[in-house]
Amino acid sequence: MTGLVYKSTGSWYTVKSEKGDFIECRMKGKFRMKGIKSTNPIAVGDIVDYDLEETSDAVTGTIHTIHERKNYIVRKSVNLSHQMHIIASNIDRVFLLITINNPPTTFNFIDRFLVTAEAYNIETILVFNKIDTFDEPTLEDQLYMQYVYQQIGYKCLRVSSTEMKGVDELKEMMIGKVSMFSGHSGVGKSTLVNAMEPSLHLKTKNISEASKQGQHTTTFAEMYDLSFNAKIIDTPGIKGFGIVDMEKEEISGYFPEFFKLKDQCKFNNCLHKEEPHCAIKAALEKDEIAWSRYNSYLKILEGDDENYRTDSYDEDRKASDEMRK
Repeated sequence: MTGLVYKSTGSWYTVKSEKGDFIECRMKGKFRMKGIKSTNPIAVGDIVDYDLEETSDAVTGTIHTIHERKNYIVRKSVNLSHQMHIIASNIDRVFLLITINNPPTTFNFIDRFLVTAEAYNIETILVFNKIDTFDEPTLEDQLYMQYVYQQIGYKCLRVSSTEMKGVDELKEMMIGKVSMFSGHSGVGKSTLVNAMEPSLHLKTKNISEASKQGQHTTTFAEMYDLSFNAKIIDTPGIKGFGIVDMEKEEISGYFPEFFKLKDQCKFNNCLHKEEPHCAIKAALEKDEIAWSRYNSYLKILEGDDENYRTDSYDEDRKASDEMRK
């Protein structure tokens, strides 16, 4: 039997069969995925082969084969620094939800996510959510952040789940695709899914007033079939985003605006730090590359761990301003 993994809890996996039935499955033994050191060998989005097992209580399955993935998106494991956690696999498009201060999403977090998505060849669209809550300074910050990423070539959407602004445009981009929503806890992933498909009734929570951070409502990644011929993978909120399995020399290749200029550097192995005649640093001085992006690049290059995160958007901007001076 072949099916698609819709939910993974670590010990049980909900698999949708080719006939459309949902089967609760366990994993047979330990999987070794071609050198991938993962805390979760089976992820939502995986195509798997399984055998049915009937008992007096229920029909369950045992997964024995994982089909080759076309892609997957990973982060460094929270507890095991040398292993990765696969968030989801076989994704057509990722929507990264961003809020400016409710809770804050920083340039550094966005850039870490984009670098990983670029490495695994997954298209990412930036969704600026909760635009109905913006005052004038917040709007200016949001538009500046949007400008930075649109200049690079990333698609950006402005959305309000409560006022349904931008929701129809978002749905159009999801038709016929397997999409994933990601972002910090509290950025409105589940609320946005509910706005598109009210019958799902996904659980939501308010932002903590004490910390201004989101509270976890989605515990495990889960895929849902939507009524407009689309699939969505809703994922738990993530605080930090650790980069895994990247050599220092290849990191700049996953910054599209850096990649365009790399071959103009004097040295082939240029890390764009202290080397002379560096095209990236020259473009930086001309404001052709955003200082926030260069700041993120250096942080990744220096190997900051997965929990690196500035306290707010303002702190992130301040760090970039200091570098520029």
